[in-house]
Amino acid sequence: MPDTDRPVPFTADDYRARMVRAAESADAAGLAGVLVTPGPDMVHLTGYRPTAETERLTLLVLRAGQEPVLVVPALEAADAEHATGAPALALHAWTDATDPYGLAAGLLDAQGRFGVSDNTWALHLLALQDRRPDTSYASLTAALPMLRAVKDAAELERLAAAGAAADATYERILEVRFSGRRESDVAADLAALLIEHGHAQVDFTVVGSGPNGANPHHEAGDRTIERGDMVVLDFGGLKHGYGSDTSRTVHVGEPTAEEQRVHDVVREAQEAGCRAVRPGVACQEIDRAARAVITEFGYGERFIHRTGHGIGVTTHEPPYMIEGEEQQLVPGMCFSVEPGIYLPGRFGVRIEDIVTVTEDGGRRLNTTAREMAVVG
Repeated sequence: MPDTDRPVPFTADDYRARMVRAAESADAAGLAGVLVTPGPDMVHLTGYRPTAETERLTLLVLRAGQEPVLVVPALEAADAEHATGAPALALHAWTDATDPYGLAAGLLDAQGRFGVSDNTWALHLLALQDRRPDTSYASLTAALPMLRAVKDAAELERLAAAGAAADATYERILEVRFSGRRESDVAADLAALLIEHGHAQVDFTVVGSGPNGANPHHEAGDRTIERGDMVVLDFGGLKHGYGSDTSRTVHVGEPTAEEQRVHDVVREAQEAGCRAVRPGVACQEIDRAARAVITEFGYGERFIHRTGHGIGVTTHEPPYMIEGEEQQLVPGMCFSVEPGIYLPGRFGVRIEDIVTVTEDGGRRLNTTAREMAVVG
């Protein structure tokens, strides 16, 4: 099935606004600037994705009131110049015969504290510290957790399209045979369907049958799915550069009364978490709302993970719906609401939707039925 939808393309002005916002946020947080190496932060801020990770330094330097600068190897400069966000920054190319860290260090305050993208290689950070020994650094997740958290209209469009593709994948997977097949077979079906519905990248296809469902991050294996199994399905990836992530729990044949009851509790908890979403509410309140339901029914110790995580250019990013996270929700945030109950050696249940914060509440980006589906 060809992917015919076309998202609104990002422009150089979009990337310019993101870089300005990042620099100003850093300044407001008391940082001298933001340093970004290849990875999701660079894609989000510039549209540039180097063709391969190498030991050669590529570094975006953002400072309030100054033009953004991208330090890039000369042999990759042509690719960088073609990035959509390139007109919004200055390109400083370096050759293998020169010192890129000296070049980059010249763009930094001698005693400044900088936010650094989480996936920066130690090789690069230690070399910068060597050239600027009085500088200090903090990870962007710790220093600027909201950097990518609030999505604009074009980003929300892409997330909605990714969610719709994941929903279409779920509807189709209900038509396949589960009983007598391996978990890995169903996982392969999920991956193929995600690609068929427009995903360029599949990040995970969890298929946890029977006792394997009690492991939230179970990797689909060779276990043969049997009649009477509860099966946790959790799958997602990237479409148009933005993530999908949804979970549903199905049953092979008719469930027992206990299995149905546990599923009903999780569904009620997930509903409570989604109802709690509105601007001004702390992230931890979403976790509390879902967890309260599961605790009330006596399964509190069997809910062993946070209620949700942010999603955008990666499938997991801040903010996190977890006790202790006091960051308030604002319109444009997108995150999962995914409570679960896990009974070791027996079965597990998880239900997950991506939710975006609106001006007066929340809107689910996944709309498939949350009742337990019976499969063959």
